Amino acid sequence: MSAHLTFHQGGAAISVQDAGRPGYMEFGLSRGGAADLPALAEGAALLGQSEKLAALEMAGMGGVFSASAPLRIALTGAPMRAALEGRILRWNAAHRLEAGQKLHIGAAEKGIYGYLHIGGGLATPIQLGSRSAHLAAGLGKYLPPDSRLPVGPDPDKNMAGLFLPAPQSRFEGGEVRIIASAQTARFDPATLARFEATRFIRSPQGNRQGVRLGYEGAGFTARDQLDTVSEFMISGDIQMTGDGTPYVLLPECQTTGGYPRIGTVIPQDLPIVAQAAPGTPLRFRFIPAQEARANWQSLAQMQARARRAARPLLRDPRSMPDLLSYQLISGVTAGTELDINGENP
Repeated sequence: MSAHLTFHQGGAAISVQDAGRPGYMEFGLSRGGAADLPALAEGAALLGQSEKLAALEMAGMGGVFSASAPLRIALTGAPMRAALEGRILRWNAAHRLEAGQKLHIGAAEKGIYGYLHIGGGLATPIQLGSRSAHLAAGLGKYLPPDSRLPVGPDPDKNMAGLFLPAPQSRFEGGEVRIIASAQTARFDPATLARFEATRFIRSPQGNRQGVRLGYEGAGFTARDQLDTVSEFMISGDIQMTGDGTPYVLLPECQTTGGYPRIGTVIPQDLPIVAQAAPGTPLRFRFIPAQEARANWQSLAQMQARARRAARPLLRDPRSMPDLLSYQLISGVTAGTELDINGENP
């Protein structure tokens, strides 16, 4: 009998997510998928499996989980306090979850979207080529309490105990790079310069479709602001409403719209916006399209990069060329000798 992961209770916005559904824009369905694709790749790297497998996305709050059989798990994305039977677990790391043990994941300490990955991935039904819940399109739903989720075959049940010593920080806002969109030229140079110079904050209004940006001063309006013909839109587009308030579109955005777009967030930086908690500061900077293309990475490339950065939680003495330099007799240490890259595991 295949293993199951049970979600007992917890956050109201937990869903199954993978890399989404490319190829359905012409039918009015945006790609969807994980709000933080690098987190999806990092979990796959920690478990040594395909980056295409589905995981649980937890928006703001985790929950209580258990497994019907031993499983490998990984925790990535927005850091959340996690404990297994009372033992605190390191975030950005892989661990073992034995049958019947209770895994408790709390609220996000920074950022919004945390991810719980399972060795073998979640084997929920495939709809239109993906297991992702696309709430705006009515595909899938947020998990209700006592949900039982089937788990796929684990490619390597013996591989565990890796962590990422310094995952890219994308949970505290900061600079976001954008490229010109189809309507950028309709904003005069002074408005574009003011947009780049403005300190925005992530507003409380937002979801997987998009987030509103707060700011001080006048709105950012284009020439013939309300005369834009409705046309296709993609995640990352920065759409201006009638009063010039910017909204950044996220994975479940609409596929057409009539508001002008001042620019488009490059894919590498979109997780910075998605992971920005309300009140987080954001600034935008235009870059050339060729620079954006040069920095683009596929999900597989992100997974490979994270895999190279992964380190063992516990060091094997056989792989420590400086073993004899450690104090192994007295039992008294300064507490730093076993640090890995400056961090205690």
